[in-house]
Amino acid sequence: MTDLSCRSAKKQLSLRKLSDMGGLQLWIFPTGSKLWRLAYRFRGKQKLLALGRYPDTSLHDARAKRDEAKALVKEGIDPSEIRKQERIEREAAEATFDVVADEYLAKLRREGRAAATMTKLEWLLRFARPALGRMEVQTIRPADVLGVLRKVEAKGKYDTADTLRSVIGAVCRYAVATARAETDPTVPLRGALTTPKATPRPAITDAKAYGALLRAIDGFAGQDTTRNGLKLMALLFPRPGELRAAAWSEFNVEEAVWTIRASRMKMRREHRVPLASQALAVLKDQRKISGDGSFVFPSVRTLERPMSENTLNASLRRLGYANDEATAHGFRASASTLLNENGQWSADAIERQLAHVEGNQIRRAYARGEHWEERVRMMAWWANYLDGLKRVGTVEVMPLRSA
Repeated sequence: MTDLSCRSAKKQLSLRKLSDMGGLQLWIFPTGSKLWRLAYRFRGKQKLLALGRYPDTSLHDARAKRDEAKALVKEGIDPSEIRKQERIEREAAEATFDVVADEYLAKLRREGRAAATMTKLEWLLRFARPALGRMEVQTIRPADVLGVLRKVEAKGKYDTADTLRSVIGAVCRYAVATARAETDPTVPLRGALTTPKATPRPAITDAKAYGALLRAIDGFAGQDTTRNGLKLMALLFPRPGELRAAAWSEFNVEEAVWTIRASRMKMRREHRVPLASQALAVLKDQRKISGDGSFVFPSVRTLERPMSENTLNASLRRLGYANDEATAHGFRASASTLLNENGQWSADAIERQLAHVEGNQIRRAYARGEHWEERVRMMAWWANYLDGLKRVGTVEVMPLRSA
């Protein structure tokens, strides 16, 4: 081959190959691209090595690369493995925290993480990006991460600082898993931050006071959609986000079941909710309001988006309940307390209805049942019990005989 023959070689309808000495080839693609390839054998296997693009890599340079590769083969070294290692090292050197964090977020999106989860992760990473963003992940030290966390901690945001440490650690562990770092610099920081105090969400757990809340909801003077949302929070006690973004396609009215797909659940497990007649009545009323939209509780501005995440809590404020008295999430604690105090229902059935996952790994391995039949009876009892609370304001909590 000569440089002239390389330059003047024309493309064809199929791949064309021009050969030089020692396995060096110039591949001419139908698109007109010309790429150098080296065909060689290593330990009895035919292999191929890319040597660059012509004319960026001249014939002279391609021959020099061929000779280097052939010398490695004589020494028992596979030039393809050398190239792979060089690429890994090059990518590692270019792997900044920002790059890896973006890849990690993209991975979570592909796995179907909830939009609310992704929004929170992106918000948390904004605390880390200014200081760590341009740093290569493999060079980040515990002190670098601690500096970021201390700034958040200094504002009294202990929970945020603790969660941010976990998120930064997840990004760094992803870098380790993809061969762009060797260690997670957040591991030595466990115990270095101020431990946040557990602050349970406000909830009304007194039967008489809960009855007053239910009557206030029935008399809510705001949007009908909001009132129906509050009613179902009391009847079904899901997580607020699960109800807010509920789609009509998830409800089987004939079988009286609401099935929430795994991608929308906190624990990424499909969850079924029995629907008592009172819940079905609320849904029937809400169907008249939402019409043909996808969401059960659409935004007041458009049927294409669900109700705002602040709507339910704001409505409780309008009803006169301060944020330290009642929250949308507090309906779960109210139901858990009153159902457990009743004594008629097993703790397992209550926990399954709350979509909680057993914390003990050994017990979780055996406690796989849904306790569905008991939950159907329990949810019907619960709906009747709430009707009683609304009628008289206080009801003695007495077990009802199962039908």
